[in-house]
Formats: sequence, structure tokens, C-alpha cells
Amino acid sequence: MKKIVLTGGGTAGHVTPNIALIPYLKKEGYDVYYIGSKGGMEEELIKKCDIPYYGVSSGKLRRYFDKKNFSDIFKVLKGIMQAKHIIRKIKPDVVFSKGGFVAVPVVVGAALNKVNVVCHESDITPGLANKLAMPFAKAVCTTFPEAVKHIKDNKGIYTGTPIRDMLFTGKKEKGLEMCGFSDNKPVILIMGGSQGSVKVNNSVRELLSKLLPKYDIVHLCGKGNLDESLSDKEGYKQFEYISDELPDLFAMADMVISRAGSNAICEFLALHKPMLLIPLGKNASRGDQILNAESFKKQGFAEVIDEEKMTKGSLFDTINRVYENRQSYIDAMESSQASDGIKSVMDIIKAATK
Repeated sequence: MKKIVLTGGGTAGHVTPNIALIPYLKKEGYDVYYIGSKGGMEEELIKKCDIPYYGVSSGKLRRYFDKKNFSDIFKVLKGIMQAKHIIRKIKPDVVFSKGGFVAVPVVVGAALNKVNVVCHESDITPGLANKLAMPFAKAVCTTFPEAVKHIKDNKGIYTGTPIRDMLFTGKKEKGLEMCGFSDNKPVILIMGGSQGSVKVNNSVRELLSKLLPKYDIVHLCGKGNLDESLSDKEGYKQFEYISDELPDLFAMADMVISRAGSNAICEFLALHKPMLLIPLGKNASRGDQILNAESFKKQGFAEVIDEEKMTKGSLFDTINRVYENRQSYIDAMESSQASDGIKSVMDIIKAATK
């Protein structure tokens, strides 16, 4: 029996593509294992997939000076030794890394055991974790074609990103029932990422009095970000996080307001959902979401608002513009050559399997 170790964590975007691959890996005869961070958010998600989960120490990697960088070095070193021991015990034929801080010790642990590694880069320019992991990889799959030129040693291969089959199984009626909506108004789905977004949350809530006469709104606001004063507001339904019922919310939504994390926007693309993207600014990130959003706008899939320049007026006007012109975005997505990357990624994994 072939064996594979999956890794990736820190945000849902580093986990959901792995989840998408699991049934296909099992179908191809792989025993599947997962190495993530101890107590990380990925542990809860992966345990639902009925595969073994191993937790290792994982320090956060920062591009800026912070005294925690010194202590986190020892966490990473500890994680490498833990991952090395786990991988030696499992004896996998290949390791697939989706990125995130925990991926670094796992990839290095695989290399120390002479196990082939395949990485996947979500963004147009590699993040720090993947930059550290890529020298140990046999191949690096990319979500965007523009990313290949940023991968050294000709390892980059444009594959797209794996999309979970479950996302295509949603029922609009179930979503409406779950939210208590009547289906008399178009529905806007607002997502700030698995950790939520205070800026997006607050901006939308400030506009509710203007939006709700025309739209019903379902808002995934992130853990700890519920506004109890709005819990009984007609036409507005908020959740911290949704997992199993997410396909029903997607099926119900006429448009999406979101950050511009790569995996999330690729899911919207696959589902043909018109998008208003509000990428994290360079003051809060390395700018990868800005590049992702610009790429989607250029391809006609989305409108983009600069968070730092956003006003209530510009947000309200752009929401209306995206909805009114929704068919043009849908047409662009339907004619796009971008597709679910499962088959392409699976081919790379199989080629790297010893």
C-alpha cells in the first residue's frame, strides 16, 4: 500500500485543498496521514476526515524583527525532530505540503528521511514558509500561472488548486432555511476568512440600514466577532464559522464579498460567484492578496476595493455595481480555462511517489 503524509495549517486556506485531495488519494490506493501543529485549527478539520493526525511543534516565521523570533527558532527545531521521528515511523512514499508555518518542520523532516516532497503555492509570489520549504521539494505546484516564474530550479508547475467536491453539492433551499431568508431578495455572502476581518465586518455592518432593503446578507465573521446586538435583525444572519453547511450558503449566494485569499477566491471561481474582493493591505500582509485580487479583476472575475481607501460610499456603490453587472462576471468565469486542479496535482503526486 502506498503511503502519503499531508501537511499544512494555520488558516483554512492551507488545509481545505488537502481535504479536497483525500478522497482521490484513497481511491488511488494511498494510506493517508496528516501532520499539523499541536492544537492548531487544522486538527479539528482533519479529524473529520477519518485519517490519522499527528501534531508537532510549530513556531511562527516572521519577516520583521520580534523577540519571539528567537524562541520560535527552538520551536521549529523541535518540530523538525518530531516530524522526522513521525515520518520515519510512517515510512511514507511522498509528502505533500500545502504551506503554512507547520509545513517547514514537516518538509525538513521528510528530507532528513529522504522522502520526496511536493509543495503547493497558493499565491503569485511564494510565502516565507514555502520559500524555506521549496529547496527540499521535488516539484512545486502553483495556483496561478504567473507564479511559475517565481519558483527556482524549474520546479514550478502550473496546476491550479484542488477544489472540494462538497462545495458543488449545496442546496439553495437549505441555505435559505438555515438563514431564515424568504428568497424575495438577492443574497450577499460575506466572508472575512477563517479568522474573520474586523475591517470588513465593521464596514458592512455600518451599511446594513442601506443594504437590507435590497439584499439579504449572510455574514461569516470569524471566531469571537459576532455582534449580539444584530442577532435578531431581519435579513441579516451571522455565523462565526461554517463548515458542513457552507455548500448550501454558496448555492444560495448571488454574490460574495471577501478577502482575496487564493484558495477562497478559486472556490468562488469554480462556483461562478461574482466577487467583490477587499484584499489585505501591505500594512497587514506581504501584499499577496493584492496580487491575487488584481489577477482576478484583470480576468473579469471580480471587482476590487483598496481597504485603505475604502469608504462607506465606495463600498455601497461597488456592491451594487457588482450585483447589477453580475452576469458579466459569471460569463467570464464560465469561459475561463481555469479549472479544478485535483487531476493535475494528483499527477504530480503520483510521479513523485517512490
